[in-house]
Amino acid sequence: MPRHIAKPTVIEAVGNLPKRIEEFVGRVNSGHVGVSVARMVSPAGWVEPGQRPEFEEITVVLKGALRVEYEGGALTVRAGEAVVAKPGEWVRYGSPEPGGAEYVAVCLPAFSPDTVHRDP
Repeated sequence: MPRHIAKPTVIEAVGNLPKRIEEFVGRVNSGHVGVSVARMVSPAGWVEPGQRPEFEEITVVLKGALRVEYEGGALTVRAGEAVVAKPGEWVRYGSPEPGGAEYVAVCLPAFSPDTVHRDP
């Protein structure tokens, strides 16, 4: 029988401003270790520390714009677009534009604070 996940678990976010993380599938909400799926809502001006995760992160922007800094540059990912960060690649996410951003992040394997390797 398919497993119904009735609601996400809200997880505390890292960054200069409060960001809402709603994990639907992952280590915390469903016990999945192979994948995590979370909806993020970040306010204008939010930025998190850089990171070099061990997992692949696929991000689909639903509303607003997400700034993705990487070694050697930066790009802006807008609503209806996606970005894929490979394992071991340094990235830093932020939402610099008015209205912030809403996006879905899929991590393979599942996100873990032990494997995200944030900058000090």
